[in-house]
Amino acid sequence: MKDLYLECYSGVSGDMTVAALLDLGASLDKLKATLKELKIDDEFEINVSKVLKSGIEANDFDVILKHEYEHGKEHHDYEHHHHHHEHRNLDDVYKIIDRLSDEKVKKLAKDIFKVVAVAEAKAHGKAIEEVHFHEVGAVDSIIDIVSVAFSIVDLGIENVYVSTLYEGRGFVHCAHGDMPVPVPAVLNIVSDYNLDIKITARDGELITPTGAAIVATLKNKEELPEKYKIKKIGLGAGKRYPDRPSMVRAMLIEED
Repeated sequence: MKDLYLECYSGVSGDMTVAALLDLGASLDKLKATLKELKIDDEFEINVSKVLKSGIEANDFDVILKHEYEHGKEHHDYEHHHHHHEHRNLDDVYKIIDRLSDEKVKKLAKDIFKVVAVAEAKAHGKAIEEVHFHEVGAVDSIIDIVSVAFSIVDLGIENVYVSTLYEGRGFVHCAHGDMPVPVPAVLNIVSDYNLDIKITARDGELITPTGAAIVATLKNKEELPEKYKIKKIGLGAGKRYPDRPSMVRAMLIEED
């Protein structure tokens, strides 16, 4: 039985969590094979590399969307003429995830996605079926969430502890205009799942809806053991703030 502790003192996002879990030893080759099953290869590629964050080496997981470049500008010039990639609802996302062969990975990925959908629906006053994942790019979210689900199953994680989630403040610019930080979807998840949050003096969004949904779904233990040994450490780098050490630290721990 493996216990995982996710330390989110500089926030949490999907890509940071994937990077940390791969650093912890989840198989990149098996992950690539798993992502192939989704049959959306023409839409993205992934890049995993080592980066320095304030002098600390961390793992970076990057989803590069292909359609941004391959489709002509006409798709972006008119609001009504959006490229089909940009509007996928929960049902469309489930259909893609259902192509996975591993039932455990499939269930976990759908569970995480549902948390995001419910929170976004509530935030925008819509029914869950009406929520379109275009804010961060549906593909981006699918890859991050499926990759996390795969990694948890691949590592054989049973119990997950999550630290207090540190968040910034101010406003973040998005498709709907300026949104207050924490963004409404994040606040909904934190509230619905009783997660501990601490608003820091940092300016900007440290917790993404995907990141919040991942920890909300994975967390099944409240208090860390009084004493524990750290068996292995994985570091996942954040991209958004190059000037500060934003990372998720994933640790395999053993109660002492």
